[in-house]
Amino acid sequence: MDDSAAAAATWDRLADRYGAQERHELPAIDAALALAAPQPGERLVDLATGTGLLLRRLAAAAVRPREAIGLDHSAGMLARVGELPAGWSTLTADARAVPLPDGSADVVTCAYLLQLLEPADRAAVLAEARRLLTPGAGGASRLVVVTTWAEGRLTRAALDRLARARPQTAGGMRPLDPTADLARAGFEMTRREVLARGRFPSLVLAAQPR
Repeated sequence: MDDSAAAAATWDRLADRYGAQERHELPAIDAALALAAPQPGERLVDLATGTGLLLRRLAAAAVRPREAIGLDHSAGMLARVGELPAGWSTLTADARAVPLPDGSADVVTCAYLLQLLEPADRAAVLAEARRLLTPGAGGASRLVVVTTWAEGRLTRAALDRLARARPQTAGGMRPLDPTADLARAGFEMTRREVLARGRFPSLVLAAQPR
């Protein structure tokens, strides 16, 4: 089994229990959606959608896109997404190699994935996000990412130690500021929000393709 298949199998095993932590992710997911602000005529792709928390929050919003695709490498996680609005769908695929055409999205979101990845894999995911976003469009296409983060150096160090000591259960707590990754991938950051409270202190970044 290669590393990619092994990672998917791990998330398949965790899928039954993952819903219990969604309440901790909710503040950052809502902040991400506020920055993304998808409009009725737009298409959204959510990379590493997991159990679909972002899609479900967006489906309940007063304003939502005409089409949304939630992509995840774990079929087990996607099985827990639930019913979605007409025209929305899920897709089992690797965020480093998305089987969608160039310019498939007006908005790309990616929550709590990048901090799990090594630099080369982060670069691959962000390159795919850049490829998926519609070119031009008056600068309207946008990417919003969420990672675990803390402003204090000591807190970041504590989170990093926890993630390294318990990678299977706490690997997602690894702190990451992906600003430099975004710049290398051809994005210009437009907004930055730090959510310090809650079980998952988080960083929410909005960016546009340069």
